[in-house]
Amino acid sequence: MRHNSKGRKLGRTASHREATLEALSTALLKYKRIKTTVAKAKETRTFVEPLITKAKENSVQAKRHVARFIKDKDVVKELFGEIVQKIGERPGGYTRVVKLGRRLGDAAEIALIELVDYNEVANLKATENKEKKAEKKEKQAKEKAEEAKVVEETPQA
Repeated sequence: MRHNSKGRKLGRTASHREATLEALSTALLKYKRIKTTVAKAKETRTFVEPLITKAKENSVQAKRHVARFIKDKDVVKELFGEIVQKIGERPGGYTRVVKLGRRLGDAAEIALIELVDYNEVANLKATENKEKKAEKKEKQAKEKAEEAKVVEETPQA
């Protein structure tokens, strides 16, 4: 029976698993997006989202609580300053896991985990691509219309 056994073991002991999740969470908050396996990404999500929710309180007790898990002081300052400012109005769902495919060496499923509001580069690229596609469709439509006019204007013999 699986009573009260939540989460993935990730093939590690409890202390190793906790250290791994702390390191992944620190890296995620520092770099805003990291690439890892799907299982680690999903576990990191369940580990880091309560920390971000706790950081929204912005009290001394909350800072101490978060600092127990995030060992880098600069990252803790950034979390309570910049990240909470940007994500503060969200009720939850601060991270996104995007599957990228399989790794060549061992065929492990790879995913990208990122903070939701920190993907401006990806959003800019997406909007640029949409604009380019729209322009291309308009250009093709104009060309087809011109070809149709040319075909109608040529005399039939």
